[in-house]
Amino acid sequence: MKITSVSAVYPRYRHVAKSWRTKLWQIVVRVETDAGVTGYGYGGGGLAAVEIVNGHFKELLEGRTLDSTADIESLWDHLYYESIPYGRKGVAIMALSGVDLALWDALGKAESTPVAELLGGVKKDRVRAYATGADTDWYAELGFSAHKMPHRWNGSPGDFDSAIASAKQAREAFGPAAEIMFDVYMSWNTEVAVEMAGRLAEFKVHWFEDVLTPDDLDANAALRPLVKPTRIAGGEHEFTHIGFADVERAGAYDVWQPDITWCGGITAGLRIVEMGVKAGVQVVPHRGGEVWGLHLIAASDCQDFGEVLPGTRDGERDELWMGEPQAKNGYLAINDAPGFGVELNEDML
Repeated sequence: MKITSVSAVYPRYRHVAKSWRTKLWQIVVRVETDAGVTGYGYGGGGLAAVEIVNGHFKELLEGRTLDSTADIESLWDHLYYESIPYGRKGVAIMALSGVDLALWDALGKAESTPVAELLGGVKKDRVRAYATGADTDWYAELGFSAHKMPHRWNGSPGDFDSAIASAKQAREAFGPAAEIMFDVYMSWNTEVAVEMAGRLAEFKVHWFEDVLTPDDLDANAALRPLVKPTRIAGGEHEFTHIGFADVERAGAYDVWQPDITWCGGITAGLRIVEMGVKAGVQVVPHRGGEVWGLHLIAASDCQDFGEVLPGTRDGERDELWMGEPQAKNGYLAINDAPGFGVELNEDML
């Protein structure tokens, strides 16, 4: 089949935190074909990425053949190469991610098969989920057995106390066998991380995530032995297998966390997972419980661990994709619908 149309749109979000996300959050990519099949993808980069898809990438893709996974890989390489002058990382690769996922969705629909089957078949019938957010007790009530908590360092000695209080609450809510993690969003430094590791030792924290910036690869690597047995996780702000080659050379993380809607889609994700397995590190995609990462986790050698963001008990959320798998008793499973198996909520466009 031939690609007849490529387009992107920025949804009308109502419940996005005020930050860079206000104008640069997730985009919807639509790929139409002459077989009557339409694929949908989810990328990053917001309004800026929409311009890339609707301009340059559209010109490069329309009229091209889409009949196999090899075609998708070839198209990915073509888009990456042609966007090098302004791309390689950041918004351009976030845009490419959405296009790539739409191509996988279209091919799955054309072949009446889930994306996971295109990737070689399901290896994990269900995936253990972990809940990220601040509503610890509610997540425990929902049946999760793993929880990641936010913690920002503001420079106050009380920040140590708040971390201890959060860890204590999580252990009490989830029990001794649960995995608990901290996402510190690049707000700690090495000294804080080492001190935290000591003060939190009794709670057996599984990982500290995004301790330093993604540019501090050597410092991240040096930190790893100082906080063991807690792991250092990161990589959501890294792009493509090319970027992760630098991560590998530095030995920066115990756990790699590519975001499939940002790092280059399924095509880049597959290459990153292969690298990670060879390097002997764990690969746990960022927001991997969303359907885009879930198919990759189910069909690959990613760790059996998928992140979901339930929000808060009484909070409102945007529902852009209908039919996404929901965690039940702390586990996720893909369905057997073609492609990614979700429908777009057109009311948000």
